[in-house]
Amino acid sequence: MKKTFATTSSLFSRFSSFDSQIIEQALNITALIPEDLHYHRPQSFEVAVFLMDFNVDVNTIVAALLSDPRLAKLSAPVDIAKVFGIKVATLVDNVNSLNRSNVYSPEMTRQPNQTETLRRMLLSMTQDIRAVLIKLAYRTLRLRGLAKESHETQLFIAQETLDIYAPIANRLGIHQLKWELEDFAFRYLNPQAYRSIAKSLANNRVQRELCINSFITLLDNKLAEVAIGSEISGRPKHIYSIWKKMQRKQLDIDELYDLLAVRVIVGNLTECYTVLGIVHSIWQYIPKEFDDYIANPKENGYQSLHTVILDTLGNRIEVQIRTQDMHDFAELGVAAHWSYKEGGKQNAVLEKNITQLRKLLEENPDDTLADSFQSELFHDRVYVLTPKGNLVDLIKGSTPLDFAYAIHSDIGHRCRGAKVNGRIMPLTCTLKSGDRVEILNAKAGGPNHNWIDPHLGYLKSSRAISKVKSWFKNQQQADNIATGKNILDKELQRLGIKLANLNELAKHFHFSDNDKLLEAIGRNDINHRQLAAFFKVPELEKTVVVPKTKASVAPAKSMIAVDGIDNILTSFALCCKPVQGDAIIGYISHHKGITVHRQDCENIVHLASEKQAQLVSVAWSQQKSSFAVPISINAFNGQNLLGDVSSILAQAKVHISNAVLNTHADFSATLELTIQVENINQLSQVLSKIGQLPHITDVKRKI
Repeated sequence: MKKTFATTSSLFSRFSSFDSQIIEQALNITALIPEDLHYHRPQSFEVAVFLMDFNVDVNTIVAALLSDPRLAKLSAPVDIAKVFGIKVATLVDNVNSLNRSNVYSPEMTRQPNQTETLRRMLLSMTQDIRAVLIKLAYRTLRLRGLAKESHETQLFIAQETLDIYAPIANRLGIHQLKWELEDFAFRYLNPQAYRSIAKSLANNRVQRELCINSFITLLDNKLAEVAIGSEISGRPKHIYSIWKKMQRKQLDIDELYDLLAVRVIVGNLTECYTVLGIVHSIWQYIPKEFDDYIANPKENGYQSLHTVILDTLGNRIEVQIRTQDMHDFAELGVAAHWSYKEGGKQNAVLEKNITQLRKLLEENPDDTLADSFQSELFHDRVYVLTPKGNLVDLIKGSTPLDFAYAIHSDIGHRCRGAKVNGRIMPLTCTLKSGDRVEILNAKAGGPNHNWIDPHLGYLKSSRAISKVKSWFKNQQQADNIATGKNILDKELQRLGIKLANLNELAKHFHFSDNDKLLEAIGRNDINHRQLAAFFKVPELEKTVVVPKTKASVAPAKSMIAVDGIDNILTSFALCCKPVQGDAIIGYISHHKGITVHRQDCENIVHLASEKQAQLVSVAWSQQKSSFAVPISINAFNGQNLLGDVSSILAQAKVHISNAVLNTHADFSATLELTIQVENINQLSQVLSKIGQLPHITDVKRKI
């Protein structure tokens, strides 16, 4: 480490005294890393020095120093947030996240869109784009020292670089990193072709740069003579791009005309053609290589003049001439350099994100990168893996069920469970980028109606929801009717309603007969919430709200209205225990005044004809309260049952007044609860939530 500290002046030269002290503090921490002669990866100090060429800020330098993965293995890890602040800690965490995402495999190149999805996944995992720059710096230096590692490691790192990191550098407009990443990777992947191209080039890279600089100087002087303001830049083609063009055009290197390239940007359209005439008057040009993409733009809208000339030494130089608007469109629009060089399809969101990033990179080149260099790139997506390591692109908030439908509709339809990172998780859990998901399927079967209830959280993707709805709509009418009858029976049982007037229900939902009603329920066109709402407001009585009472205690004044009159002595029947929303009726008794029953109570249904005259119309008053309702829950495993159910009830702000848990020899369990609910709709929601818990086989209101 002594050599490292001896060269720290290269870091301190640009920064203030205060910032230099922060860097020194970070260097002191890296000095705690034990020296390991077998560690061939880049030292964090080397990465920090490397990044100085990119005019980065002090936080980026410090984060680069502290991103060494060996720091986390120290016996007393450093609290980076406490020592250097939350911004540096977040940067370091982002870099470490990129380092931990070991999901790449060379087989991805043989599968459509897999490498592209992985690039997006890596970018989505970072809150700060500076973390990507640090990662690219580490990768560049790793390639420089790759000769020390095994042949197998060399091939893997080189292929991953070409597939993932070089395209990311290209998209961010960091061409200096792009060509170095590509050339180093190409040298290990195809050493014979690399050496052949390198040998075939008449001049080395430095000489080619001198050739271009000579061209630029002469052209710049000529344009100054005719008062044409211009921006001329050039960059010699690197070896990998030459090889790619040879493969694409099926040409030998001697047949390529653009090994050297210069770009000329002028003020207007007329000056484009004026510069072209000047270039052709000074140098000999190759007619068949001239293209006027201004008069005849490419399909993607790209515009520029292209010509190839021969300088006095016989070097072929490609010259591109365009206006600033044309250049901006080519670099930041649908014809961006990365867009047509990579050859892949790009969507509008992707182009918008890349455009914003490259604008940030190009803003104020004399200033350091802004401290708030935050990126929202792909933060509306999550990228998860199949058991075989394939990446799946999902909308943010997606669940394992969304993942199943993204793989295949049939996988989604037969999904009965999921493992996330090796652990069984609920189908409603939210996935994160990098999660590995395994779907547990039944051999046959279809989706559950609960899946498309937006309140239950099974599905986030509208595409997946559409697939579930289509499945139900495509079933035979008889199946839908049977399913609808089963759903209705379960809902009535769960709500404790023994009799339901299907004709009234069909009329309420505007169906001409009961079969069409049941078919609609079976297709989930009518969900359990709509059913609960109907039974809460039956057609034959007024809408009222339940008063607070105990089942065995008479209601307070004004809780029940008898024929529209309040303050009449009433009590609730213990046989059926009415709850707000239940259809109720009063029975005139000789000792208790009027006893309030549910209309479907067995005692009312089978009331003798001579006692029918003692029935009286009653309704709930509009005083809000709660009722004690007994429910029964069966589960095939009683472990944590009471805790899980209590958690759901606490979230719903439902109080438990009594609880009895009975376990059985086969490990199944029955939980008997008495809960306080305000109305039948709240009861329906709570029962539905409990029914979603793992291991629950049945949940219903006790009658």
